[in-house]
Amino acid sequence: MAGASAPTSSEYIVHHLAHLNTSGAAQKDIIDFSIINIDTVFYSVLMAVVTGWIMYRAAQRITPGVPGRFVGAIESLVEFVHEQARSIVKGDISNIAPLALTSFVWIVMMNALDLLPVDLLPRIGEMLGLHYMRVVPTADLNGTLSLAIVVLVLSIYYGIKVKGFGHFLHELVSAPFGTSRNPVFAIILGSANLAMQLIEYVAKTVSLGMRLFGNMFAGELVFMLIALLGATATWWGAGLGFLTGLGWAIFHILIITLQGFIFMMLTLVYIGQAHEAH
Repeated sequence: MAGASAPTSSEYIVHHLAHLNTSGAAQKDIIDFSIINIDTVFYSVLMAVVTGWIMYRAAQRITPGVPGRFVGAIESLVEFVHEQARSIVKGDISNIAPLALTSFVWIVMMNALDLLPVDLLPRIGEMLGLHYMRVVPTADLNGTLSLAIVVLVLSIYYGIKVKGFGHFLHELVSAPFGTSRNPVFAIILGSANLAMQLIEYVAKTVSLGMRLFGNMFAGELVFMLIALLGATATWWGAGLGFLTGLGWAIFHILIITLQGFIFMMLTLVYIGQAHEAH
């Protein structure tokens, strides 16, 4: 922490917002592509493994007859996601529906790490010699933008796959303003169309990643503030910290699920748009 004495509120928050990264110290610059946040990568992969294990266990327990609660819940979720994919994407969804299901469950699992006590895993990390650790991968802009970039790549991939490379390129310079037979106007309109298309792709990607990051970062910060309230050396501070923490955790469950659902739906919408011709 900041020193031998108890840290101030600002020092506590700053310390908990620092990542365990490849530099071995808290990142100083806002942008530094030479640094990798090890904690974000670790907990993302861990939750991916947990997600795969949950789905694998559900598949193993499928039997003829009435399913159990666990299998029934997973089957209902799979059917729900499949219906959403079929209603949004006008094409083959044999790979898209599993992608949407995976993104939803994986993001919810990563978000759910925010429900763990704020100091639990960081304290364990300090006992192991790790002085910095952030647990929630979706509270790291690097993680959420990485997910958004994957959606961008997939939307471009399906746009080329469904329409053909030539038609895809033609749409980049012909929509939304159309084109002209006049060479001069064709160049002007083509340049404007290409600029609009690039702006649209960038805006979709940034907004998709920033939306998830903003909500989870805010939730993480609120938990830190509640932890500071509970750490006061008074009975009412500890009691109020417990009650507010419990109330926020219950409300945060809705946010955790909702953010996963929104990301999944926007993924389906963007890939569905790639199937549509202008």
